[in-house]
Amino acid sequence: MAFYALNNFNIGDMTEKTLSATLKDAKSELVTETTNFQEILKLFGDRGTAFLLFLIALPAALPVPAIGICVIIAPPLLFLTFQQMLGKKVIWLPNKVKLKEFSTTSLTSVIDKAIPITEKIEVLMKPRLGFLTTYQSTIIIGFLGFIMSLSVLLPIPLTNTVPSMGIAIMAMGVLMRDGLAVIAGAIIGLTWVLLLVITTIYFGTESVDIIKNFIKNFV
Repeated sequence: MAFYALNNFNIGDMTEKTLSATLKDAKSELVTETTNFQEILKLFGDRGTAFLLFLIALPAALPVPAIGICVIIAPPLLFLTFQQMLGKKVIWLPNKVKLKEFSTTSLTSVIDKAIPITEKIEVLMKPRLGFLTTYQSTIIIGFLGFIMSLSVLLPIPLTNTVPSMGIAIMAMGVLMRDGLAVIAGAIIGLTWVLLLVITTIYFGTESVDIIKNFIKNFV
């Protein structure tokens, strides 16, 4: 199976604009009826992996994600975070995946929903602690994201929400060069993973029911 590197940056320096503005620019570039992952990653260049992680994790990070969404988002999250963990500077995709076409309308619909959310979050974001968003740090971010992605696979209602939120916030931190956001995302996601681990160790198979009841009482 052939693999290809995806790069090039076409929509400007993201350090000079907000993520929501970048999303709007990206949307304006999507003028064909169909698109593919290659085109998406070309739009975001060296931060294409972070954007793709944000785009994939965001739907599951919403308070009440669709049933079974963990089965859909977990594999690509694992695939991307694993590459980050290995220190891949450029995302690699199988040729079949890279060129898989899907409706541009579907993508722009996701972007439309993402823009107001990012506008609210990015009010708190600004370039700071930039060393936490460098190449060396993204290896650690990839490792943390991989752990969170593993927890997304668990067949427990709503348990994909918190780790997905952690991944999405870390991705926003990388995109906006905000190291504090990266830390916040890591704390949110890893705290939930730690809770799952501790509950499983102490309660075994009953932990699933305990977590379900906890979520029901909380929401």
